[in-house]
Amino acid sequence: MPSDAPGSGEGAEPGAPRERRRRRGRARARTEALLHTLKRSRRVKANDRERNRMHHLNAALDELRSVLPTFPDDTKLTKIETLRFAYNYIWALSETLRLA
Repeated sequence: MPSDAPGSGEGAEPGAPRERRRRRGRARARTEALLHTLKRSRRVKANDRERNRMHHLNAALDELRSVLPTFPDDTKLTKIETLRFAYNYIWALSETLRLA
């Protein structure tokens, strides 16, 4: 039994124009001003997330620096130096334990 309901796809002729469906939810049409405001809002939120991510990363690196032995003590290692030094320090401690 062929269905005559719009959008069913059955019984429609291949070249016949389809009925336009109403957009709902997130797919609704938006004005240029609204799109610009949405983009700016998303960018501000993304910037906030990135700023918070970097603050947390820097705090974690500061914590790591505080437990690593450095000479002289007032020397602040860069991010990559901190990670490399931590890796090498952990390796050296592991080797010391293995050989003991």
